[in-house]
Amino acid sequence: MPLQNRVTPFGDIVAIPQRGLFIGNRGIIHDPTTKALLTKRWATKAWLVCVLNYKGRHRELMAMHSWTELFFLDEAVALAAGHRPCFFCRRKDAEAFRAAWARTRGGKAPSAKEMDTVLHAERLDHGRKRVHAIQVPLGQLPDGSVITAAGRAYTIARGRAHRWTEQGYEAAPEIDRAEGLLTPPSTLFAIRAGYRPVLHRDLSAK
Repeated sequence: MPLQNRVTPFGDIVAIPQRGLFIGNRGIIHDPTTKALLTKRWATKAWLVCVLNYKGRHRELMAMHSWTELFFLDEAVALAAGHRPCFFCRRKDAEAFRAAWARTRGGKAPSAKEMDTVLHAERLDHGRKRVHAIQVPLGQLPDGSVITAAGRAYTIARGRAHRWTEQGYEAAPEIDRAEGLLTPPSTLFAIRAGYRPVLHRDLSAK
């Protein structure tokens, strides 16, 4: 039975056997004795996207009273859920994300805490995933942005929408109308300003 530690584009944490390209966390949200999630779904505003392998370090999942290991199919899913690149294990990517963020605002590069404060407001609506209005035609959304249509999540790649499922990505029919944007606006602006999310290899084959 898989642990409840896979994150969907809607930010939900579910128990599915899906393998992912990234790990991350939202602080300590599990009981190490039972390896089950607590009722809360975050313990900090710093929701991170980390690499699976860092300097050969190994962690037994949910075994310690430390950060709760969460997994994402790819970075597009992690960003849509409201996470951002980690400055510890993904320093280069985190700096690129921050620089792109700053370019959209025309000011100095923000601190990690400043970005987390903005993202926390954009990711949640009374504790639930916030869905944002799409301000441009779907065909103008950049690769790595994630939308929702008919209650399902779709990642945009090469101008096409690809449906996220528990098994991975599936080819999707053309979507004429979406309900909204799952990717937080500030993250979308950073992508449009040059940040390139790492997408699952399935997207290159569809």
